[in-house]
Amino acid sequence: MAFDGIVTKAIASELQQLAGARIDKIFQPNKNTILLGFYLDGTNYLLNICTDSQNYRIHLTTHAKSNPKVAPNFCMVLRKHLLGLHIKSITTNNLERLVVIDFEGFDDVDDIISKRLIVELMGKHCNIILLDEQNMIIDSLRHIHNEDSTRAIVPHFKYSYPTTTKYNFLECLSFQDFYEKISSSSNVAIYDLFNGISKSFIEASTNHLEIKTWNQNTLQKMYEYIQEIINRTDNNLLDFKWIHAKKQDYFLIEAETNSSPFRLNFFIDDFYHEKETSEEFKTYRDSILRMILELLKKYKKRLFHINEKLNACEDMDKYQLFGELITANLYQIPNKNLKEITLDNYYENQKVTIPLDDRYLPSVNAKRFFKKYHKLKNALEIVTLQKEETMKELTYIESIIYELENCSTLEEVSEIFEEISENVIFKEKTEHLKNKKKANVKKSSLTKNKNVSFNPLKYTIDGYTLLVGRNNKENDYLTLKYAKKTDLWLHTKDIHGSHAILQLNPPQSPDDTILTHCAEITAYHSKAKNSSNVPVDICEVKYVKKPNGAKPGMVIYTNHKTLYVNPKK
Repeated sequence: MAFDGIVTKAIASELQQLAGARIDKIFQPNKNTILLGFYLDGTNYLLNICTDSQNYRIHLTTHAKSNPKVAPNFCMVLRKHLLGLHIKSITTNNLERLVVIDFEGFDDVDDIISKRLIVELMGKHCNIILLDEQNMIIDSLRHIHNEDSTRAIVPHFKYSYPTTTKYNFLECLSFQDFYEKISSSSNVAIYDLFNGISKSFIEASTNHLEIKTWNQNTLQKMYEYIQEIINRTDNNLLDFKWIHAKKQDYFLIEAETNSSPFRLNFFIDDFYHEKETSEEFKTYRDSILRMILELLKKYKKRLFHINEKLNACEDMDKYQLFGELITANLYQIPNKNLKEITLDNYYENQKVTIPLDDRYLPSVNAKRFFKKYHKLKNALEIVTLQKEETMKELTYIESIIYELENCSTLEEVSEIFEEISENVIFKEKTEHLKNKKKANVKKSSLTKNKNVSFNPLKYTIDGYTLLVGRNNKENDYLTLKYAKKTDLWLHTKDIHGSHAILQLNPPQSPDDTILTHCAEITAYHSKAKNSSNVPVDICEVKYVKKPNGAKPGMVIYTNHKTLYVNPKK
């Protein structure tokens, strides 16, 4: 559900348990996030305040974020005024998406000082505002200069709370009050009439209460349920329930006991962490995939033009024949400009009609035919090499697309980006993405090479271990560096996919059942995962070689046998 006024009130109620905590750390990882570190009774807490227009929220967090080397200005202001102070209270204003954090402490001469931090969670108007004892604005995350309104958010202005035209649900002391407000409006949508109640909460509650149609009885049922949820926010007696089986959304329900002092805070923390990680992963992967697809289109267009040139070269022998026949019969050809001439083709014992350029004599036409022949012959050698190189690049680009489509984490995408950044064909395309934050990739203890992230997928089959690479660089390291010469190497035949290594300790000799299972896993980690009867080549690692200058993941091999299997894990 949306981070509405009910969720805000529930979160703030739990945070009230931090009263007395001392603030000792303040960070600003990005333009939308402020992290406040607190210490209370031997425990450290980290409060995350996010003002992103889509994922705005406030809650305790256990997920660390990297911080810039130089703190932004607003972060420095917060450090100057808040470090060393203690939390006095954390409250909300009715059901507004607004949290008020009051601080108090002592200054350098032991006088009591007070500061107030206002967290406004209102979509694109989100803001964090620091106030002094007189509610004057010291500074804010975003400055708002509004000449047409008294509510300007700039330093040295008096702070005023935001206003709304919606009803305050907390002022409905009975169902009759609630019903009268709904009846007096042409719009019966509760979330449109009352502040702090979101559409997603009403929709989820309607399903939870099994309400099919709206009437006075069902409205009373909904009123009592909302009232119960709000009352439970003060006692921290709330739980959550998933709306979808895929756990993409949730809503609040009643709980019998308060099992954890910060249960909702840490649930919200995990929920949004997974959501933001997923969004960042999709955005990062799609941006790289879009770049790769543009390059793929460019190389396919290049291949099309190369094939056109190759088709033109198919006529070069014809031009050589024309030149030879004219030269051989020049003594009997009239020495004048002609449009065409018919001569005996002594190679096939038949007549052939040769078109001529009537601007030139036949002898000149013969020289032009020979010149065109030699030009096409030279072009054939060059274009053939170009096609070979283009096909290699296309194969490599398609392997990168396969890897990107099968990525599941931000780290895997980051590794692929590092790989393509080292390739000259991607250089121009990757320049604009180089400043993007890269994921922290954990290096495996399996390798001492700090430049290689080696975390292959691992399968255990009847005591045997099968390792599967996740990208081209890892495939190279797995096959050419990590594997023993006596291990078995598996790969789908002429199909993009991962390298797989079946580790063997002589005199181990896997039977056909184990080899078939390994081949099925190898086929599953290939572009043919949704096909049937997929060919998988198997050979010893010592027969796998990497040609000089070959792209990452590209190898040649001999002494292999082929199994046809259906892909499965």
